[in-house]
Amino acid sequence: MPLEDNFSRRDLMKLSALLTAGGALPLLRAYEARAEDKEAPVRIGYLPITDATPLLVAHGKGYFEAEGVQVEKPVLLRSWAQLLEAFISGQVNVVHLLSPITVWARFGSKAPAKVVAWNHTGGSALTVRPEINSVKELGGKIVAIPFWYSVHNVVVQALFRENGLTPVAKRDNQPAANEVQLVVMAPSDMVPALASNQIAGYIVAEPFNAAAETLGIGKVLRFTGDVWKDHACCVVFMHERDLQQRPEWSQKVVNAMVKAQLWTRENRAETAALLSKDSANRYTPHSTAVLEKVLSPPETDNTGYVRSGAIRNAAWHERRIDFQPYPYASYTEELVRRLKTTLIEGDHGFLNDLDPASAARELVDDSFVKKAILAAGGLKAFGLPDEFARQEVIVA
Repeated sequence: MPLEDNFSRRDLMKLSALLTAGGALPLLRAYEARAEDKEAPVRIGYLPITDATPLLVAHGKGYFEAEGVQVEKPVLLRSWAQLLEAFISGQVNVVHLLSPITVWARFGSKAPAKVVAWNHTGGSALTVRPEINSVKELGGKIVAIPFWYSVHNVVVQALFRENGLTPVAKRDNQPAANEVQLVVMAPSDMVPALASNQIAGYIVAEPFNAAAETLGIGKVLRFTGDVWKDHACCVVFMHERDLQQRPEWSQKVVNAMVKAQLWTRENRAETAALLSKDSANRYTPHSTAVLEKVLSPPETDNTGYVRSGAIRNAAWHERRIDFQPYPYASYTEELVRRLKTTLIEGDHGFLNDLDPASAARELVDDSFVKKAILAAGGLKAFGLPDEFARQEVIVA
């Protein structure tokens, strides 16, 4: 069976169609009809990955109600295509999306939506079969990514270039010794594909890296947060109409999410239990043990990762996944710059005309999250310097 059949090429084609102005138009019309409801509750759409943690914690801990807004039970969706379709059409109004997808949605499909906060930092890794000990050994092999527009694709291609490898998107020919064939695959399909040796590795969000480790079928070769320090992966995306016409409601939504991040930072083991399949809400299909390996790992894990080289920048003190909501402009600017030079299948001509600084200003509205952070004690409450600017650090 062709590898991308596991992901459903139909899903991939649907997402590609959605992220064009013409493909998004029918969904935007559906949204216009729904948007007349000025009392719509918070409707969260999410994928069952740890990237969704703050939105799920905000629901599970009652932070939305505490802010005085109604909220429905979050809707679990199975693919980025389903999630984006539900969001653009207005079926859900608060989602987490891969940060590069928001670039495509805003500038490719002209979706009237904005990034209002980060959902988390780090939280992803390059996982490979046990016999592979270096990035160079991936030459001539197949590696899976969750989508072309993902920070995973950006980071893994930086690692390939640093190690003299060329990423390719071939389907019919075996990659050459200095090439790595990239295929798009749903995260849930990556673990069995690695176990059956269909792929040599994958780069994806947690807990699928932890799952491979727990099952003994793979190991972490490198954490993405050890390549791009404190990088965002998924961000919170909201409709521009809500931000403009319901600013008090929007502020309360962001307040709840910021409070959820603070709680998560202090209650990591409890968060794993809350998100697990054993909890009352059954937010994800993952066990508490697998989620704990991501959210609340023992210190011995870090020691082992430093020894193996999965962590090379130990002085950064990166957590396997961490939480802070401020969307630094420098990150979005660097992301746009790197997307321009990253192999991406399909029509990505819109990237050519994007100015990084202008794109960051248009894509991101940090006014709500800044107020929420200041009310919660400032960035120092998240263990960060108390200034809303930083420099990006990338060491492949």
